[in-house]
Amino acid sequence: MGCCVKANASKEIRTRNHRHVGLEKIFRQVHEPLLCILILADNLIENLPVNLGLLKSLKVATLDGNQIRALPDELGQLVKLERLSVSSNLLMSLPETIGRLQNLVLLDISNNKLKFFPESIGSCFSLEELQANDNSIEELPASVCNLIQLKSLCLNNNNLNQMPLNLLRECKSLQTISLHGNPISMDQFQQMDGFKDFEARRKQKFDKQIDSNVIISSKGLDEGVDL
Repeated sequence: MGCCVKANASKEIRTRNHRHVGLEKIFRQVHEPLLCILILADNLIENLPVNLGLLKSLKVATLDGNQIRALPDELGQLVKLERLSVSSNLLMSLPETIGRLQNLVLLDISNNKLKFFPESIGSCFSLEELQANDNSIEELPASVCNLIQLKSLCLNNNNLNQMPLNLLRECKSLQTISLHGNPISMDQFQQMDGFKDFEARRKQKFDKQIDSNVIISSKGLDEGVDL
């Protein structure tokens, strides 16, 4: 079966659940500079093509469930990118050029083989949600404290035994931190500078969810901090 490609007025490419997708062929089916949405989840992609950097209008890239071991430096040329999801791949590192993605709002790199973030991650100034569950991350760079728009930080099942000391003080928008399955303790977390202000934001978010009649799932309502 050939790969299913959708290229329409909304300037999208979507292909899922097909083996050995010909990426170069897919990219040639649209005028690359106009592409806004690229969804290539659940294929057997190992490498991204060198012309990735030509997608100057790209806002959404979903590459989950592939076999990607590295993201090319050309990723940093996608300056309009707002949502990047590369979960369930084989990534061992992120390129330093990721710091050029200053419009990035969501980054999901869960279920990879990452041990660290590049220092440049702190230049993703628009980042609001960072999902990095199920990796082998041992520490966060101090530059993470520059992410003043960050609201949600999920780092379950990693190897973190401490957080950047100024994280809670500097990231004044942060409302949710999830750290299940890490060596860090609640006592360590509570002793961080800015914890009281973070706790106030967390409770305010929780109260708003209750006031809005949020439906609570069987797992309960996420109050914002899990250790």
